[in-house]
Amino acid sequence: MSFRFAVPTELRGAVDAAAADWHANNKVERFWQKDPSLWTRDGEEQWMGWIDIVERQQKDLASFAELGGEIKSADFKSVLLLGMGGSSLCPEVLAKTFGPQPGFPQLGIVDSTDPAEVMAACNGVDLAETLVIVASKSGSTLEPNILKQFFFDQMRRAVGADETGAHFMAITDPGSKMEQVAKSDNFRGIYYGDPEIGGRYSALSNFGVVAATVAGLNIEKLLAEAAKAVAAAKLPVADNPGVQLGLLLGTAANARRDKITIFTSPEIADLGAWLEQLIAESTGKQGKGITPVDREAIGAPGVYGNDRVFAYVRLKDTADASQDAKVAALESAGHPVVRFEINDRYQIFGQFFTWEIATAVAGSVIGINPFNQPDVEAAKVETRALTSEYEKTGKLPERTPFLTGKDDHGTAFALYATDAYAAKLKEAAPSQTLKEILRAHLDQLGAGDYFATLAFLPMFEENEAEIQNFRHKVRDQKRVATCLGFGPRFLHSTGQDYKGGPNTGVFLQITAAHADDMNIPGQKYSFGVVIDAQAAGDLAVLESRGRRALRVHLGADVAAGLKALGTAISEALA
Repeated sequence: MSFRFAVPTELRGAVDAAAADWHANNKVERFWQKDPSLWTRDGEEQWMGWIDIVERQQKDLASFAELGGEIKSADFKSVLLLGMGGSSLCPEVLAKTFGPQPGFPQLGIVDSTDPAEVMAACNGVDLAETLVIVASKSGSTLEPNILKQFFFDQMRRAVGADETGAHFMAITDPGSKMEQVAKSDNFRGIYYGDPEIGGRYSALSNFGVVAATVAGLNIEKLLAEAAKAVAAAKLPVADNPGVQLGLLLGTAANARRDKITIFTSPEIADLGAWLEQLIAESTGKQGKGITPVDREAIGAPGVYGNDRVFAYVRLKDTADASQDAKVAALESAGHPVVRFEINDRYQIFGQFFTWEIATAVAGSVIGINPFNQPDVEAAKVETRALTSEYEKTGKLPERTPFLTGKDDHGTAFALYATDAYAAKLKEAAPSQTLKEILRAHLDQLGAGDYFATLAFLPMFEENEAEIQNFRHKVRDQKRVATCLGFGPRFLHSTGQDYKGGPNTGVFLQITAAHADDMNIPGQKYSFGVVIDAQAAGDLAVLESRGRRALRVHLGADVAAGLKALGTAISEALA
């Protein structure tokens, strides 16, 4: 792995001063001693088990080899990992980066409560030849629990009650509710996390390594690559890529360059989704933070404001080197640019550790605790209240839209916002149409702001393509950073920053009616009810934090609704 950082003149002095401070005050050594005074003295040392996890995992290679042999001999064709956030994002990166390995099952991830997406995952495999991994640190997270209930019931129907447990494994912390469930249901195996490692720092713990083992990756090689990054993270500041990166990111954020835009070679494109959670959930709190921007195509320098840092993780000998010149143009225009080049895909495990170090260091520079997530729980509380209400009354609390209608092509929509924000948009709109309300909403964007689309929809390629299309139009017209998150998965990722970070976001939440829904065994509510409650809870918390948020509710034809919405946004930007 090689790295190079281009720091513009206006940041260079502050970055050099931060590096001098870390050198003079032995902060690299204190970091490895888990010194909480580097942060806020809020118990940070209790969440730093990740800094020596690679060495501990290397001592357990025989166990991983045994698991790999067991999975290979069991002749499973597919693996479905059920999880959210830190429990599923690293496995997703592995599945998309490495693909299926000879003799091992193909790894897939289920991290949605959208009924169409859950059913697509179920229908995409032969359950009789599938291993299901339930990944949940606490064992109490809503989504993996209800997904487990659904897939356990489906598996029972497919293979019979006596064989169902043999098709399930759990990755969870010792003593969790999920451990109890796994034992009660006779899971074929339970693999334990480390209670001193938070979810987003767990890629090199069993949450990542067990998934890698089941998928047939070379565990000795991946841990060896991670160990190289561990060694580099112990070097003096001048030679330490993780610390240098963290000092740059933290210093830039304090100077209001608080958006990091992530570019990668296409072969490792999903790394950005993992980085999103790590950075946003670690730094976005107390009105501070770094907002990650993933899956935004590289534009000309003129479409960007002065609030960006660009990170480019390049795979050597990539099939697409066209990004090189575009990134060079951003550097020439005076933007901070971070470059990493990895020699092969296994070096992505070194990237995991390097960015974990960098994020923790950035938290120190910003002055926050990078290991807690105080605002993630707020949305969970709202969701629990709404699902509890449904269990009592048989319906979710209803909210009155401030505008309903049909677009020029007859596609129905309904718009929701707080009374105050709805009044502001209506006052700014020359007519009460979808196009004009969207124009008023997008006109809220100013220098240093970002636009985030929060889609509580199936994360299907066609849906993402429609949103990506209008997202880039907003970027190019407004010269602001743009983000895209699919719910509920972003609630365990960027949702922390959106609620707890700087109040610079303009949010467009998209929901839709459900053409089909599915009941959850053992519950009074369905998957459709859950995702609707999650969307309502998320919007309520955004609104309570004074965020500029507009919800657009579409009909059951999501494709037609998104197409109409995209047209309206294009017209609003014209």
